[in-house]
Amino acid sequence: MVLETGGVGFKFLASHQTIKALPAVGHDAFVYSRLYVRDDSLELYGFATAEEMEFFEMLISVSGVGPKSAIAILGVSDMSSLAAAIKEGRPDLLTRVSGVGRKTAERIIVELKSKVKAEHATKVVEGMDSDSDVVEMLVGLGYRKEQVVNVLRALPETVTSVEMKVKQALKILGNKSSNG
Repeated sequence: MVLETGGVGFKFLASHQTIKALPAVGHDAFVYSRLYVRDDSLELYGFATAEEMEFFEMLISVSGVGPKSAIAILGVSDMSSLAAAIKEGRPDLLTRVSGVGRKTAERIIVELKSKVKAEHATKVVEGMDSDSDVVEMLVGLGYRKEQVVNVLRALPETVTSVEMKVKQALKILGNKSSNG
């Protein structure tokens, strides 16, 4: 993203969640920023919330996790799911990020497990597991993974069982395919 202030444009790297949270082009925006200094460059990273920036700083404190990997990790899921995965010792969410292997994910968990705040972590991880099962089932029926994930995000929080998630998702996916 590029933010203009005082006639000067600043290029920021940001997670998908931050970019989605920004208003339309031309409207005022507030972004928390972090300047990352390296021998050969200066890089700006932007965040929609102070919490996201703090999570980023925790991630880059882990050996082997650079700022671009940290931004990619923040973009893979919402922060509560990431925190819950770390708190519960579940590397599978972290390894979805390109360039983050099992060893790096486990290092993140070991180093950040006591630092992250994750209320109801067990419940969040159980929800992630059921979502994973639903995605697997619906992809097996021929739906695209991205499509299924987007539909699951749109389901009300009251829909918790795998069976109900599949039924609701099939209704939505059926309507989308019949509409176009």
